[in-house]
Amino acid sequence: MEYSLIRKNFEKHGFTTQLFSEKEEVCDYLSNILQKQTIGFGGSVTLAEMGLFEVLQQNNAVIWHNKVSSADVRRLASGANIYITSANAVTESGEIVNIDGTGNRVSMTAFGPQKCYYVIGKNKITPNLEDAIYRCKNVAAPQNAQRVGADTPCAKKADKCYNCNSPGRICRMTVIIDRAPMGMECEIIFVDQPLGF
Repeated sequence: MEYSLIRKNFEKHGFTTQLFSEKEEVCDYLSNILQKQTIGFGGSVTLAEMGLFEVLQQNNAVIWHNKVSSADVRRLASGANIYITSANAVTESGEIVNIDGTGNRVSMTAFGPQKCYYVIGKNKITPNLEDAIYRCKNVAAPQNAQRVGADTPCAKKADKCYNCNSPGRICRMTVIIDRAPMGMECEIIFVDQPLGF
């Protein structure tokens, strides 16, 4: 993986970037720089696999609907000054692609917090936008639908998108972030190991 070029492309688009070999290094990095903050977490298997919630809650107020599921918790997270999430895919050319069901995650990455951190495992890096969208729809979304027990065709096999109209459909919006949003600092933290879906 040619991280120097990927990082350069994201930096040209207004993001700051970091690169770590192991998820534990990311936990150390974030726990050192985030102290006494209100932190919202986006729904993320990546963050769960890292144990990042447990690490950061020692010195911060961390709000995550994965721990207490409710619309109220999602609204509380929207008031956080720091937001941490992952992405369904990123491109080598410096774009972020996410699919969301309720919109809480994608809205927070576009507007609200002072700073947004994305933690990206190497499995989520794609060559181009077409491959990123394919990955979101046919890799990440079906596995996530299965994980949350959605009553959708993709959740039954976790194999691909069926472009269904099921009431439980979790892929209701696809958001492409081409550049860091105005008025918000965004940092992409690359981890040279597979993380999440």
